[in-house]
Amino acid sequence: MSFFEETNPEMDRYLETHASSESEILRKLRRETFQKTTQPHMISGYQQGRLLTIISQMMQPKNILEIGTFTGYATLCLTTGLAKDGKITTLDVNEDLAYLPRKYFAESEYSGQIDFKLQDAKEFLRETDEVFDLVFIDADKENYAEYFRLIKPKTKSGSVVMFDNVLWYGKVLEENPKQKSTQVIKELNDLAANDEDFENLILPLRDGVNLLRRK
Repeated sequence: MSFFEETNPEMDRYLETHASSESEILRKLRRETFQKTTQPHMISGYQQGRLLTIISQMMQPKNILEIGTFTGYATLCLTTGLAKDGKITTLDVNEDLAYLPRKYFAESEYSGQIDFKLQDAKEFLRETDEVFDLVFIDADKENYAEYFRLIKPKTKSGSVVMFDNVLWYGKVLEENPKQKSTQVIKELNDLAANDEDFENLILPLRDGVNLLRRK
């Protein structure tokens, strides 16, 4: 859910109608996500999908990591900029929903470049020796600060890392939040802003995207 969707739906429609259109496979996936899942709002939105697409296409990364696949919408957006010999590793733990991203990954022209793993992300990051050009995290908020710590050694100069939902419906403005997820998101935003190895900016897109670049 975006800020404008709730407070100014006319502006939200304006933003969508003045952005490039979705591909057919993304339209189909978005429609089926709303038809077959109980929390379709978890899908990366149309506007956010455009951001991911453009960043990936600008970077032409060879190695992408995504934490939190859900139905695969963001995954397919990120694949569009992959180098010809590149790959995207996307991680999730929801076995019941895995059939849906697998279906659309198989239909995608980038199917051979998508490595979909049902695996805990912290476990993966502790085991892998891969270095990533582009990382997108949209998963369990209670682990955001830990993901940041684990991901940092897996990046290099020029790597881009993005965390979704970092405004958390405005809850980050709470001085003493009781909700664990809010506490950890605030911790992440502080870590990102104060880490001298990164430069960052929080984009007020949908529920907030923290965009970081390794110096």
